[in-house]
Amino acid sequence: MRATRVLIHLDRFRRNLAAVRDRTGPGVRVCLPVKASAYGHGAPRIAAEGLAAGASYLAVATVREGAELRDAGIDAPVLLLSQALPEEIPGMIRANLTPLISDGEFAGACSGAAAAAGLKLQVHLKIDTGMGRLGCGPGEAPELAARIASLGSLEYGGTATHLAVADSEAEEDIRFTEAQIRRFGAALEGIRARGVDPGIVHAANSGAIILHRAAWFDMVRPGILLYGYDPVKSGGEGKAEGRLRVEPVMDLVSRVVFIREIGKGEPLSYGCTWRAPRDTLVGTLPVGYADGLPRRVGGMDWPVIIRGRSYPIVGRICMDQCMVDLGPGTEVRRWDEALIFGGSGGEGKVPDAADMAVKTGTIPYEITCGINKRVERVYLS
Repeated sequence: MRATRVLIHLDRFRRNLAAVRDRTGPGVRVCLPVKASAYGHGAPRIAAEGLAAGASYLAVATVREGAELRDAGIDAPVLLLSQALPEEIPGMIRANLTPLISDGEFAGACSGAAAAAGLKLQVHLKIDTGMGRLGCGPGEAPELAARIASLGSLEYGGTATHLAVADSEAEEDIRFTEAQIRRFGAALEGIRARGVDPGIVHAANSGAIILHRAAWFDMVRPGILLYGYDPVKSGGEGKAEGRLRVEPVMDLVSRVVFIREIGKGEPLSYGCTWRAPRDTLVGTLPVGYADGLPRRVGGMDWPVIIRGRSYPIVGRICMDQCMVDLGPGTEVRRWDEALIFGGSGGEGKVPDAADMAVKTGTIPYEITCGINKRVERVYLS
């Protein structure tokens, strides 16, 4: 086993899912997004755990991601959230994925391919209420819904939209989200007026689960919440009626593979951007930006936890390695484990992916999704 690995705490994941289900209640289904390898956590295992813990649906971004789930023996409904290419439709049908339909052309292509395969394909209608990415306009939705319902090789299974700023407590953003929900509701009324059952209605992402009860409908799609991070931008005491308590599921760990003495004033790593302020000991960790540790972390005194104490990363992060200032009288020994980010550790608050995201000017999604596949995922129950 390589020194650098990711620890996936399945008990934390299950608790996070339970927290979402407790909040939304038994009448609301949960769709578990496992796109981008379950936000870096490993899609097949996370999908299986989520379904066993009460999730009803899964969601992926690509046909290949869906096929990976089927190859792993998972037979639950899988939503395909992104637009498939025409040449991907046969593979989508073979994997029994449920696409989101945004226009009549794609609906017709799906119907034709399903008919050729002798199958009936379930689809969901996607309505654009303000995201501006995929979906038909709210005014177009009733007619497109009726067309989908009329195609004999398609089964109208649900209706969806996506909320653009549901994770913000700013008054302007709250009003925008409320307007999206109203537009979606009006489109649903129009669909029903055409005699079409809208099926499973879903709109709420993680932010809406916390802030917008009106968006829950029949099913919610929590993403980052299930992986342990509150997406609401205030991040603290805000207008939400109580934050959900979730725990980071992923720990990125490595080991100290080498320790050497560095004299005061000696440079370290590429560019010689760091010089020792005193005689000290420096430990080398075999983890770098090729593993997903952002290069920007170098020079930011990012704290690594070793033996329950915090030590800063110093110098530029290399492709496969980085260095940690252990101090002149360190208790750290070669081969000790080092926690780079996660939800457990030693003194005080252990830095997690959200802290690293703030430090590097991004979001925790990018941090966890960025962990390279060469880093082994180790699942802890």
